[in-house]
Amino acid sequence: MSPPGSTSTITALKTDRTPLRRLLPAALLALPALVFAQNNALTVASDLRAEAAQAARYGGPLIIMYSRADCRFCEAIRRDYLKPLTDDPRHKARLLVRQINQDSDAPLTGFRGEATTHARLAASEKIKLVPVVAFYGPNGQRLAEPIIGTRLPDFYQGYLDDAIEQSHQALKKP
Repeated sequence: MSPPGSTSTITALKTDRTPLRRLLPAALLALPALVFAQNNALTVASDLRAEAAQAARYGGPLIIMYSRADCRFCEAIRRDYLKPLTDDPRHKARLLVRQINQDSDAPLTGFRGEATTHARLAASEKIKLVPVVAFYGPNGQRLAEPIIGTRLPDFYQGYLDDAIEQSHQALKKP
């Protein structure tokens, strides 16, 4: 073994840092993407009964996006349609948007107050493919047909607007 400060020790230290030097620029380039993804995050559902009641107080539906961590189409729907919807002053006070992760065992309170998980609720709602955007009333009843997949991107906003309007109409019925 070489004594500290010897040429071979210094060379070894330089060699050991080479992978780090290669990773640092890549990590710095990835940082804005991570921050951007964080800014597009939706609030994760935790208590559907309370969240549906809150949406009802707003006079609108509880919109749930069923997603998975590895779903790039889910990220597109979240980023391009649902996150802007939650930031839009016209809709902010009229509806509530939450996310349920189909691949998560995170605890969740269901619409009837029962203890469940994200994965179990997604399975009970027969969610097989994601993304799915579903529209619920105060008792967990579906108010409009869910939007399954990404459909045609040029028309997705129209699908979303139609389902929200249909949900508002269903909530007005006695």
